[in-house]
Amino acid sequence: MLASTIGVAQGAKDSPPGPSAVTETPQSTISSTQLLLRQGKYDEAISQLQSLNAANPALKGLARELGAAYYQKGEFLRAVDYLKTAQAEDSADKESIQLLGLSYYLAGRPADAIPYLEKVQSWFPRANIDASYILGICYIQTKDYPKARTAFARMFDVPPDSAAGYLFTARMLLRQEFDPVAEEYAQKAAALDPKLPGAHLLLGELFLYKSRVPEAIEQFQKELGVNPANATTLYKIADAYSRIQKYDDAEQLLQRSIWLDATSTGPYILMGKVLSKKGEFELAVRALRRAAAMDPNNPITHHLLGQTYRDMGKKEDAENELKIAEQLQSKQGSHQ
Repeated sequence: MLASTIGVAQGAKDSPPGPSAVTETPQSTISSTQLLLRQGKYDEAISQLQSLNAANPALKGLARELGAAYYQKGEFLRAVDYLKTAQAEDSADKESIQLLGLSYYLAGRPADAIPYLEKVQSWFPRANIDASYILGICYIQTKDYPKARTAFARMFDVPPDSAAGYLFTARMLLRQEFDPVAEEYAQKAAALDPKLPGAHLLLGELFLYKSRVPEAIEQFQKELGVNPANATTLYKIADAYSRIQKYDDAEQLLQRSIWLDATSTGPYILMGKVLSKKGEFELAVRALRRAAAMDPNNPITHHLLGQTYRDMGKKEDAENELKIAEQLQSKQGSHQ
């Protein structure tokens, strides 16, 4: 299949055939353009395909190749035009159906994408994970939440009406910023199975995001009752405690989180912030330095280091760290 994901084709080391090979036959031209597409030379490939189309407008399969080329270039509505022609030529063309659904989705038309992606599901119930995910997102964007739950349940091999089915959908809803429905689905998951790992964690994250700190702490504590060795939950509840200035409790929980998982920078950064609030500047610097060594490109870490050095009276160190933080922030902003 030409495209089982929504990503653009990666470059290849191959070199395109010479001009003589390109113009020998329609098939050699198509082979040449496919190589050009793998190399990211979209305009050149499309130009060759358009020339072939002008010379052979009735050539079967050419509309699909043009649609795929425009899809890979990111011109999704142009892709739709050719892929619809390909569908008229061959209604059983699975590749065109898939690309047509993805093109509509990426063009911001989820309702138009759904019928095509639903057809893809009937042919690829397991293998085509990307299409299943995008179908679920389309259902969310068109507010058909039960069908979204069915799509995500299929992705994760769980029954749609199970606690896990509701939890997975709640996660996806939260990622799409459908917070009220995400909370409803997470509550349903927790009601169906109070001991389901992750349900109370998600509710706690939702409440913390909404600054409903006591409710967040309650949910995180329930999650720890289900899974006391969850480093992420310990980190999240520490974050909640830090927001209500319970710094000793936050420090204790952060230490437990780090003992369980020393690979994440979040607990070290928050530990530095908490220790700085407690006036334990040397220990704060140690935690933040550890975070900076793990991820030197995080501007938050350097900003907190700058603030801590400033509180310690180390003016030069503070200025250096704040300057690094500003440079990293500007760099990140230029890439957005």
